Amino acid sequence: TLCGYLNKLGIKGPIKTWKSRWFFYDENKCHLLYYRTAQDINPLGSIDLSSASFDCKMENGEGVFEIRTPSRAFTLKAISKQAMMYWLQQLQMRRWEFCNTQSRFPWNSVLLTCLCVLFCFYIDVVDNEDFLPLVKTPTEAVGLKAASLPAPQTSTALQNISLKHPWTEIQNTVYNICGSKQLWGSNGNVFNFNEFQEHSENLAEEQEVEAEAGCAGDYGRMESRLNWIRKARWMNSGFTGSPEELSRERNPMDKVSVLQQQILTLTEEVKSQKELVKLLHKALEAAQQEKRVSSMYLTAAEDKDRLELVRHKVRQIADLTSRLEALEQEKKELEQILTLRDSHIQELKEHVQLLMEKNHAKQEVIMALTEQMARELSDPLQEAKTITAETLYKQQEEIDHLKDDIDAYKTQNQFLNSEIHQVTRLWTSVAENEKALLMKCACLQARNCQMESKYLTVLRKLQEAVPGLPNSYAELVKNLIQEALQWDVKDETEEALSFELNTAFCPSSEYDEYGFMTVPDYEIEDWKLLAKIQALEIKSNKLRSQEMVEKPLRDRWNSIGELNPSAELKSLIRSGIPVEHRQRVWRWMVSRHCSPLPDHYQRLLQQSRSTEHPACRQIELDLPRTLTNNKYFSSPTSQLIPKLRRVLLAFSWHNPAIGYCQGLNRLAAVALLVLEDEESAFWCLVHIVENLMPADYYSNTLITSQVDQRVFKDFLSEKLPRLMAHFEQYRIDVSLITFNWFLVAFVDSLVSDILLRVWDAFLYEGTKVIFRYALAIFKYNEDEILRIHDSVEIYQYLRFFTRMIMDGRKLMNIAFNDLNPFPMKLLRNRRSMHREEMEAELCELEQIKAAYVKERAEQGP
Repeated sequence: TLCGYLNKLGIKGPIKTWKSRWFFYDENKCHLLYYRTAQDINPLGSIDLSSASFDCKMENGEGVFEIRTPSRAFTLKAISKQAMMYWLQQLQMRRWEFCNTQSRFPWNSVLLTCLCVLFCFYIDVVDNEDFLPLVKTPTEAVGLKAASLPAPQTSTALQNISLKHPWTEIQNTVYNICGSKQLWGSNGNVFNFNEFQEHSENLAEEQEVEAEAGCAGDYGRMESRLNWIRKARWMNSGFTGSPEELSRERNPMDKVSVLQQQILTLTEEVKSQKELVKLLHKALEAAQQEKRVSSMYLTAAEDKDRLELVRHKVRQIADLTSRLEALEQEKKELEQILTLRDSHIQELKEHVQLLMEKNHAKQEVIMALTEQMARELSDPLQEAKTITAETLYKQQEEIDHLKDDIDAYKTQNQFLNSEIHQVTRLWTSVAENEKALLMKCACLQARNCQMESKYLTVLRKLQEAVPGLPNSYAELVKNLIQEALQWDVKDETEEALSFELNTAFCPSSEYDEYGFMTVPDYEIEDWKLLAKIQALEIKSNKLRSQEMVEKPLRDRWNSIGELNPSAELKSLIRSGIPVEHRQRVWRWMVSRHCSPLPDHYQRLLQQSRSTEHPACRQIELDLPRTLTNNKYFSSPTSQLIPKLRRVLLAFSWHNPAIGYCQGLNRLAAVALLVLEDEESAFWCLVHIVENLMPADYYSNTLITSQVDQRVFKDFLSEKLPRLMAHFEQYRIDVSLITFNWFLVAFVDSLVSDILLRVWDAFLYEGTKVIFRYALAIFKYNEDEILRIHDSVEIYQYLRFFTRMIMDGRKLMNIAFNDLNPFPMKLLRNRRSMHREEMEAELCELEQIKAAYVKERAEQGP
């Protein structure tokens, strides 16, 4: 038990006085209670140590130290320097013990884990000379034995009385008087253990007297006070062991203590493993329950039962939402605690810096004095003439004082190092707990998104079955769908803390980082449901992969300085460039192959203003139809429309052979969203058209675009033969779907998150990436397509099947792993072969056309 007498500094206006108080540590609440005497039952006050810091300043005097809480600072004084260091070290250890047990262990295991926690903490610092070593217990000043000693006397009897707590003083006085009369033994000692055992009913009488006096203390605290009073009585009357006997018994006791600590550690490990097994069992039960619910839904005889199952799922979603809100509230509280800890650590660092500077100044003074003495002592004859014995004695005395000061500041520095070390570890523990809560919150959010997605999928299936349902049920299904479409899929979680978890949650918005709508507003109701399901699934996957995938990937990008072509950079770009690095990397990729000419863009703009280009009218028609699901292009007055107009006009003058082709507007729009600067977007468009894409890709005939469609069909036959055979069986021409993919690099076909990952690799590797992702999209949905056995239904499915892609990571793995090998040499050979065939066919068509014109001319009108 940590208890003992300390002097507490009381401040009443300009008057400052030291008052003797009995301090007792309450391990259940991590509070330091203080009483006027050891025999009092009601405390005068308490100090909350859970969020307190400790400090000792040598200039305040011997034995003086401070306890700072967020609301108040307490100045205390021990009877000696050793007692002060013991109190400070013990308070540090008890604070560490409480904070650890509160966050990791249940309350009933606090006592069991105390020794383990303290041992683990001090084993790290005891061997380091920069930290305070373990201080021996001053038994005459602290502990139960000190309770049997008389309280330190003050100069006047009234000086020690607390004027702020008169009612508590009266209660304690009445209790002490009554207790002394009932428990007074033959030896006149109120701590007589035998008398207390023979008259156990005195405890009930004490409690009755206390109740009559109006005691307001809680029962648990009174019991703990009575327990240590009993121990003090035992030590005063029944303890007969000598210090020598205790020292002889200490070694085997230490061994037993170490073994007990090891047993406790192993017990905690077993407990943690049991908890893990319980969690796995719960997860298994949840999966089985979900499976049973799905089976019940499929086997339900009536639609009424199915609707009841749907309502059950809605209740589950509401329950998860409430749990999520509770976790968010807990996260906010942790953020506040963390802010207080950070400010306190900063104060400690500033204080340590001041102490170090002061210590350095004193060391310089000592060195100067030492050098002066060395110079004076170097000449004994001169010393005898100039320095008297009295002067030497004063200097030696001053040196001794300075050495004492050095020792005192060294001790103070060691304690402050221990304090900073412990506070830092506490802060780390709080940060880890908050991180765990954030991850738990993310998992709950992901599960909530999955539940909503499954609910919407069920509604979609019911929508397909509406024609066969009664009118009342059909109306109910329709209302449920309308209600679901009005749900908000925005993240309601605020930004996380600055220790790199902030990317797990986004600020509330219906748009993403680049202005794309998270749920596109389609006119067809079925497409609206699909878009909502896709947005929820993508959000769920993103939350689940945040810690395991996204964070390590972002760390790797943060470690990259200057960009240079390499296999590692290629792998990172394929995995997707984080938002904060994408603009810089895109500029680098464009500048590698397309060196911007000084003032070239400005001259093109000047030319477009002075002379109207033939393609100007077509550009104006296409501007309102560019990225209609993006807030920066959704209306003629949007922010980026004028910039897009200037970029397209400048390109039409830069490349007269192409001028303008439908599709270039979308390429330039995406470049503007990422690069922001219109000149950079112009050069990005030049890089795509003139470097990445083959020649004649955007010409009037679009001959190379048609060649790529034939090449893609070849690859589709080789990589996905079953799917291609299925298309040939039902006479499906996939080029009707894929032609636009190749022309605009999947813009308006994929959601923005996946689209920008495709563009990351496309700008670095070229058109081979488009072939890879086009094949991966068909591979991703291959099983669903093979289940459809009607050509019309297949075409309808292919119109929206890119909106069924939920997992961008899975699509990337298919594109760059499952479809290997994919050599560029093979792509060039196929393009060359099909181009020759197409040119021959076009030549033949021209001959047929010429022959037909000639024949008509010969026949005459």
